[in-house]
Amino acid sequence: MAANVATVSTHLETARFNTVSFLSDYGHDDEFVGVVHSVIRSIAPHATVIDVTHGIAAHDIRAGGLALARAANYLCPGVVVAVVDPSVGTARRPVVIEVGDGAAYLLGPDNGLLAPAVGLVGGATRALELTSQEHRLPSLAGATFDGRDVFAPAAAHLCKGVPIEVLGQVIDPATLMPAVLPVSEMQGDELVAEILWVDRFGNCQLNVDPADIERFGEAVLVGLVQEQKTGIRVDAYDQIPIGRVGLIVDSSGLVSLAVARGSAAAELGLAEGDEVRLSAPDRNAAPFQPVTLTRKETDS
Repeated sequence: MAANVATVSTHLETARFNTVSFLSDYGHDDEFVGVVHSVIRSIAPHATVIDVTHGIAAHDIRAGGLALARAANYLCPGVVVAVVDPSVGTARRPVVIEVGDGAAYLLGPDNGLLAPAVGLVGGATRALELTSQEHRLPSLAGATFDGRDVFAPAAAHLCKGVPIEVLGQVIDPATLMPAVLPVSEMQGDELVAEILWVDRFGNCQLNVDPADIERFGEAVLVGLVQEQKTGIRVDAYDQIPIGRVGLIVDSSGLVSLAVARGSAAAELGLAEGDEVRLSAPDRNAAPFQPVTLTRKETDS
């Protein structure tokens, strides 16, 4: 099997990177993730593969791009492979993007998946379409698994020290597919935002910078799909009073909606892509009075 995977290169190779960070929508029910690991190891045995996540919903390019962007500043220097690729086998380009003048490389489909992370780390310094037949697996099967056949071999060769320019044809970074991400905006007295992401705890991340809600003060009126709630700005999840909505700066530096030890998404009926309107509460409204629950005494 190794003979089918390994590619002999005529270029002088000196190991350059020892880490490949890998993100996909492959899940773990099938063999896809393990196969990609094995292909990389067969070509670059010194490289360690870090699984960022493989839990991206199938074909959800936006979610994959956002997850990669959230992780980008914390990944080990080296090579990143990201595959959420519903157009695999079509005319969409497989690409490698250089950032930081060679400090790192990102490989994946040119469908907007890589764009948020590339922008977050300063933009592309070079980009190539991966066309080298020497640095991919032989076409032994259908063109439906570029993670195995194209991106994993190219990533492994970069780890070994193969120069980026031999992997394909140089393309103008300006022609790369951009990400289409929503931007919050003021409409009158309201900040119109969108839920970017719901994490496994049910916290709802907004496309809102903390500075954008300073104008509203400590209490913020949160306009949801079918109702309004008065939210309170907090620094920690356990500071959220029972029955209230908390606005907290999450680990990505954005504002998230949360509830006390529960799922804001479930309790408020929210999902990724929903609109949320933030504004200053009505100062004439009666203040919120928390309810204290006590245990009823029974007669003995």
